[in-house]
Amino acid sequence: MHDASQASSVKYFAPMDGWTAEKVFSSTVFGFTYDDLILMPGHIDFGIHEVDLRSRLTKNISLNTPVVSSPMDTVTEHKMAIACALMGGIGIIHNNLTIAQQAKEVSRVKRFENGFIMDPSVLGPENTIADLDEIKKVHGHSSVPITSTGKMGGKLIGIVTNRDIDFISDRSIKLSSVMTTDLVTGSEPITLAEANSILRESKKGKLPIVNDASELVALISRNDLVKNKEYPLSSKHTNKQLLVGAAISTRADEEGRAKALIDAGVDVLVVDSSQGDSVFQSDLISRLKSNFPSIEIIGGNVVSGRQAKTLLGVGADGLRIGMGSGSICTTQEVTAVGRAQGTAVYHVSKYAKEHFDVPCIADGGIQNSGHVMKALAMGASTVMVGSMFAGTEETPGQYFFHNAVRVKNYRGMGSLAAMKDSEIARTRTFDDRVSLPMTNFSEGSVCRYFAEHSSVKVAQGVSGAVVDKGSIKALVPHVMQGVRHGMQDLGCRNIPDLHSKLYNGLLTMDVRSGAAQKEGGIHDLIAL
Repeated sequence: MHDASQASSVKYFAPMDGWTAEKVFSSTVFGFTYDDLILMPGHIDFGIHEVDLRSRLTKNISLNTPVVSSPMDTVTEHKMAIACALMGGIGIIHNNLTIAQQAKEVSRVKRFENGFIMDPSVLGPENTIADLDEIKKVHGHSSVPITSTGKMGGKLIGIVTNRDIDFISDRSIKLSSVMTTDLVTGSEPITLAEANSILRESKKGKLPIVNDASELVALISRNDLVKNKEYPLSSKHTNKQLLVGAAISTRADEEGRAKALIDAGVDVLVVDSSQGDSVFQSDLISRLKSNFPSIEIIGGNVVSGRQAKTLLGVGADGLRIGMGSGSICTTQEVTAVGRAQGTAVYHVSKYAKEHFDVPCIADGGIQNSGHVMKALAMGASTVMVGSMFAGTEETPGQYFFHNAVRVKNYRGMGSLAAMKDSEIARTRTFDDRVSLPMTNFSEGSVCRYFAEHSSVKVAQGVSGAVVDKGSIKALVPHVMQGVRHGMQDLGCRNIPDLHSKLYNGLLTMDVRSGAAQKEGGIHDLIAL
């Protein structure tokens, strides 16, 4: 390979060394996708353990693992978002939900790992075991501090854990009869490191933090210590909570949904539209940036510089690239509008970096680690996956057997089934967490395809099922290790280095013929 000093004097490499991305994508009338391209190897002078996959999701949010789970109703709710964040990525909660339901999904992620838990579930001595059972049903935990008032700020008088109630059949018994009163506590002021040290020494599951008046001001969970050890790459806010995103539509009244999500603690909003260059989206982003200036907003979807310019011009902090490239998306077939994903990622990412220094997400067409590698090599900072995660334990829905194979449902958000469910969501009742009028329900996937006022619904996606893939906690490390090998083969230690070589001509590639693609895959085997 040529070194950096040669790049300034040589516009393109000779074909024997491959072609620069500028040559491939700017000198042909064809659009290329990932399988059309193969990257040329570089010089290896470091170990695979030295590859750093940290990358930007938006202007101000970075991830340790460049993976984002798609806001699809068969892919991302709180279980997927939690797992993604633990693995170093982020999950985007879909919006085929009521405002209250979507905000609750965000809250579940935020309460999973908190450091200092400032708003724990608290009960009083007159509450019953049945009240604690309800907390476990809703929030998934059953260790609850007991205060004199039954609220934060009340005098701490005890704590109830599973050990106190597991074998009691009468769930109407008051907590004052079963709570533990011999407590180990931390005293305010206290650092997180000091609190964790007390937890380790006391071997307790929870550590209440009290002030001089013995009033409860916070809670620390031992589970968080374990999680920190098991998941060192976790994507976290400065307050130790896991990062989570949520999708909103382009309806004029989506500010109500956005406010509810922000109040629930969401870190980034993704405006979910199949065609992002619209007055509806640009006006929405402008209003959100004006009313909630600290929230990060990802716009999209786009496949051209012209589309990107519209959204970046109104303040989008990140872009989502892809139109019709998903495995269950039929937009290109139905509307004849879209672009080959490799070409789209290269041109949009280059435009966004040069003119606004905004990172981009490659959304769609990702099937394996090689596709992730190529998306990053084309300029994307992260990849958004749907089908890769579909069928995993963390996705919504139940497994079932089809022809003796264990499967889960998977559908495009443009499918008729998804659009039907998004309309049904509008008739569901709010809980008391969010008091907004019925007109503030998002129409989810219907609005994503600008079909909310149409009497004829045209599908831009399909429904089906995918085979059980286990947990993403095993899948993501496998995929990312493949990406690390790819980075090493290219001679790139990190993603900024990869992008630098992309734009200065040191990263080269070939376009593959159909026969070359076949050669590069598994072939010439006899099935046994």
